[in-house]
Amino acid sequence: MEMATLKRVRRHRRKRGLRKRLFGTPAQPRLTVFRSGKHIYAQVIDDVAGKTLASANSRSLDKGYNAVAAAEVGKALAEKAKAAGVEAVCFDRNGFRFHGRVKALADAAREGGLKF
Repeated sequence: MEMATLKRVRRHRRKRGLRKRLFGTPAQPRLTVFRSGKHIYAQVIDDVAGKTLASANSRSLDKGYNAVAAAEVGKALAEKAKAAGVEAVCFDRNGFRFHGRVKALADAAREGGLKF
């Protein structure tokens, strides 16, 4: 098995374990993060209705693809979520480790007013 494939399999295994416990409700939607090689994407999702309430990514912000850009995405997402009436979220790291860009996004969203 290739190394990239093995990494993907491990992440999906961690993701399944997380998603068993996490479920976004209208009162507390799920904030999910996807980290690609260059960019980072985040969404606030109501799983009951199956709708995305707010989203932000580093591609649309043109801020680059480091932790600083991830923090900008977190701030932008917090603003959009507050505008949609979301106060608290449950954080879904999507199988990624909680460090680097994922941690920077989460910290910035907290500073923006979202409660985890």
